[in-house]
Amino acid sequence: MAEETRSLEDLKSALQDAGSDITPEAPEEEVLSEPQIDEHGRAYATGRRKNAIARVWIKPGSGKVTVNGRDQEVYFARPVLRMVLAQPIEAAERVDQFDVVCTVKGGGLSGQAGAVRHGISRALVNYEPGLRRVLKAGGFLTRDSRAVERKKYGRKKARRSFQFSKR
Repeated sequence: MAEETRSLEDLKSALQDAGSDITPEAPEEEVLSEPQIDEHGRAYATGRRKNAIARVWIKPGSGKVTVNGRDQEVYFARPVLRMVLAQPIEAAERVDQFDVVCTVKGGGLSGQAGAVRHGISRALVNYEPGLRRVLKAGGFLTRDSRAVERKKYGRKKARRSFQFSKR
């Protein structure tokens, strides 16, 4: 039995000869949504982490970040938390191009910093939809759903039992 090797052109011509309406698929272009900017030139988004919720507005500016009416250096005193806030802006290569104003409540400082980071990422996508691919690849658009597990009855903590005594 002789084996025949066919090229891609041969297969295309065979499909056309058979009268098939199957056409080779072209790569789809990425569909970008419209920017969501309000009448003040700002983009809004909500960020969440643990029990913290952050409402974030971004607008073109000099890179100033204000949290609950205070500067970020005052509100987030630890450098690690300020680094967390800067991650999405650095990944998008938009350092010192946007002013960020946010209000955050609930949770502790670490959760609040994560919520603001999530809100900044979503607001950047609302302002400039082309940044979605970069921010999604960095994992900034995914809501980190880890939270403290609740304490169960009959237990000392969420999973820790009381010490067992044989006698």
